[in-house]
Amino acid sequence: MNVVSAPPRLRLLGQFRLERDTGTVELGRNGQRLLAYLGLRGHASRTVLAGTLWPEVTEGHARGSLRTTLWKLPPGEPPLIGCTGDALQVAPALRVDVHAFIRTALRVVQGDGPQTGPSLDLLTGEDLLPGWDEDWVLLERERLRQLRLHALDALAEALIRQGRPALAVEAAWASVRAEPLRESAHRAVVSAHLAEGNVAEALRHYEAFCRLLDEELGVTPSPRFTRMLPERPRDSGRKAAASCTRASATTGSPSTTPWKDASASCTWTSRGT
Repeated sequence: MNVVSAPPRLRLLGQFRLERDTGTVELGRNGQRLLAYLGLRGHASRTVLAGTLWPEVTEGHARGSLRTTLWKLPPGEPPLIGCTGDALQVAPALRVDVHAFIRTALRVVQGDGPQTGPSLDLLTGEDLLPGWDEDWVLLERERLRQLRLHALDALAEALIRQGRPALAVEAAWASVRAEPLRESAHRAVVSAHLAEGNVAEALRHYEAFCRLLDEELGVTPSPRFTRMLPERPRDSGRKAAASCTRASATTGSPSTTPWKDASASCTWTSRGT
């Protein structure tokens, strides 16, 4: 009886890892770089690959390094990289986690009925190849980071509309952790609290964000954010923001407090007024 083997899997979100049925496949650094580049792009010419992966040497030397790297790739069926003329491409059977992440994120952003569990799990994962500092990795990492943030915001809004504010808070906080100064993420947190009727939680979060924004950037939240709050708390929130501004002006130094500490320390100063 023929046993159908599982397709090879390439992990690029988090630390690089290539897996086959037999377990993790060990690759040298150049082999990892080559497979990561083609895993992200799908295909590329030998000239582009050589110039991108070995930019500080001559073209002849770079092409030689590419040939050596290809020769050192582990054998297997299907082969990891195929060749068509001057172009190289990854095997169609190779499963790359970045592609699954992009499909999920775009589906969420486009509002195509996300499945909450898988979507939230994928969107709260790790960044692309942390620690790799080559230009092509940095550009792709930032692109995926922006896509992740937009998808988390969209997922939080969708969950609020579905009447699932607890999961909406999880999605919104994942966005806040990724980018603490991103207002849309904080608006999603406040929206989720208001959807549950937790006005005090919404106010507390808004005022903490007021202080963080003032200390880090010297600005205040947008009118759109302020209008989200009920009439009386909104006015109090303005006083709280002004209080945060005065506190910052008194100290005369920017805050180095992480968001979670800022959230704990910024209180509703006008509570007693």
